[in-house]
Amino acid sequence: MKKRLFVTGGIFALAATALLLKSKRTIPRGLTAVENFDKAKYLGKWFEIARLDHRFEKNQTYVTAQYDLNNDGSIKVTNSGFDTIKNKERSIVGKARFVKDEHTGMLEVSFFGPFYSGYNVIAIDKDYKYALVAGKNRAYLWLLSREGSIPKTIINKYLKIAEDAGYDTSKLIWTPQASQTN
Repeated sequence: MKKRLFVTGGIFALAATALLLKSKRTIPRGLTAVENFDKAKYLGKWFEIARLDHRFEKNQTYVTAQYDLNNDGSIKVTNSGFDTIKNKERSIVGKARFVKDEHTGMLEVSFFGPFYSGYNVIAIDKDYKYALVAGKNRAYLWLLSREGSIPKTIINKYLKIAEDAGYDTSKLIWTPQASQTN
């Protein structure tokens, strides 16, 4: 009897955990992902200009993200950077998929098996040269560019968007890029 209760309890706990993971928010409250998102235009290489620091990119410079289409329609994500402590290049490959539809810049990304987290394009220019990306909560934010630098006017515009969305932009880490001229 105790064994059956233990097994039943374990199954219930797994089901509850799966339900919680499935229903977890992928975008911070009050924010919206860009509409009329063009997946094909977003693919390719992006340079990280600034980020809110987190353990996955700790001590990294020259950070880039490469987005390529997988056969199943999902997006292959390859994040690379130079670890200044270990003095070597680091790279990790993951998978992103759309949360709603392919025309809404709300995705979730996984680098570790079945565990996904929010990746939300909250601002992008019409030419897909600059993007502001929010994570699942306000602890994650990235400013991206197709080149290693961004004009100051664009930086100011995107910082204003981030501040209006409730981010503390004074905590941004400005990522050195080999070609950065700012």
